[in-house]
Amino acid sequence: MFETILIPTDGSEYAESAAETGFELASHHDATVHVICVAETGPLSDIRLPGDSTNAKEAIHGQAERFVSRIAERAQAYDLEVTTVVREGPPETEILEYGEEIGADLIVMGTRGRGGIHRMAVGSVADHVIRFGDIQVLIAKHRSEEQ
Repeated sequence: MFETILIPTDGSEYAESAAETGFELASHHDATVHVICVAETGPLSDIRLPGDSTNAKEAIHGQAERFVSRIAERAQAYDLEVTTVVREGPPETEILEYGEEIGADLIVMGTRGRGGIHRMAVGSVADHVIRFGDIQVLIAKHRSEEQ
């Protein structure tokens, strides 16, 4: 049923929990897994950080690389091969574009579950991916330590 599963991460516990769900599905369906993190660099990305020779863009990109690597390491427990990618731009756009490029059958992602005024004002990457994409999306709830 699923051949290619895309798992976006922002380094949060919500994304890591969703990744576990994605790994379980991939293992069950013998699917390939792609993990994406989108580095939102923005207009201030060329500013040098205090006491550091890197600029903000390089630092953000490096952090995104660490996020996808951490998720890929967790996939080893499921004996899955994982492709990782870091892209730059608006996360909701880059996730959908990459999903289309690789022919993803499913996007498995977490959400912080923000609601009300905050969601209306800021929006949600998950909400955008669901509304504007043509790929099926599974929103995985965060698995707390207590469950």
